[in-house]
Amino acid sequence: MDSDLIQKFMFGGFSCQVAACVSHPVDTIKTRMQLDGELAKSSNHVKKYPNMFTGMRIIAQEEGIRGLYKGLTAAILREAIYSTLRMGFYEVFKELFSGHKDIQQSDYSYFSILLIKFTAGGLAGMLGSGIATPTDLVKVRFQAEGPGVKPRYKSTFRAFYDIYSKEGLQGLYRGVVPTTQRAVLLTATQLTSYDHFKHTLISNNIMQEGFPLHFVSSMFAGLMSAITTSAVDNVKTRLMNQKYKGELYSGSMDCLIKTIKAEGIRGLNKGFISQWMRIGPHSITTFIVFEQLRKFFNINPI
Repeated sequence: MDSDLIQKFMFGGFSCQVAACVSHPVDTIKTRMQLDGELAKSSNHVKKYPNMFTGMRIIAQEEGIRGLYKGLTAAILREAIYSTLRMGFYEVFKELFSGHKDIQQSDYSYFSILLIKFTAGGLAGMLGSGIATPTDLVKVRFQAEGPGVKPRYKSTFRAFYDIYSKEGLQGLYRGVVPTTQRAVLLTATQLTSYDHFKHTLISNNIMQEGFPLHFVSSMFAGLMSAITTSAVDNVKTRLMNQKYKGELYSGSMDCLIKTIKAEGIRGLNKGFISQWMRIGPHSITTFIVFEQLRKFFNINPI
């Protein structure tokens, strides 16, 4: 493995860790909104967190600023594993499937290149998520704990031990199916949207390589990612927050059906605005830091 490739893996993970620190408060309120009134009839339930900004204010008032950063250690650890792998393997798979170091210089059609990128992103996301699911689960459980609730775990690393001791390895991987589904959709959408939209703008002489292009392309990638992952992200959060399998849901499909029956289709998109406001800044931070690190170390841009 050449040094440039190793650096791409490292820079990808680091960029997402920085992004996680920036977007974590929004991620916390997104999680709370997804669980707010879980399986309650929408007409009968008064939401504690009616919208993202009110929700963040309520958390800050009741739990302090630290309440918005619950689960941050697990989030950073998750990005160190999940995003290092997905960001790095995206380019490995893209080159492998295309047979070209630079796919943009290949003879493939516009849509063939798009398909190769989408496939590479999906596989990279699946690989990273399959390994990092326990860190995501711990993050969600910390974020879900509201005021006046006795903490389930003393610390992040104690949480891994306690979950394994009480629930076994299966407990650490609760929600692995929707988590992996989300990762496939997210990585395929986010990296492909950024990569393809960016090169479309360049090839049509609309923008040139540089910070403004990175910013615009990452904004587009964030929006597309929120649209494609909102429903499966809700299912993932609910399954991971269960103390044991079958507490509320027996699996992904059961969660999907029960949510629609109790809350309607809108229940699957609870917290969509916060999801967008989380993945948007996360994508912008990730790609700008990633591109700047590549530039500094003389590695070609994405």
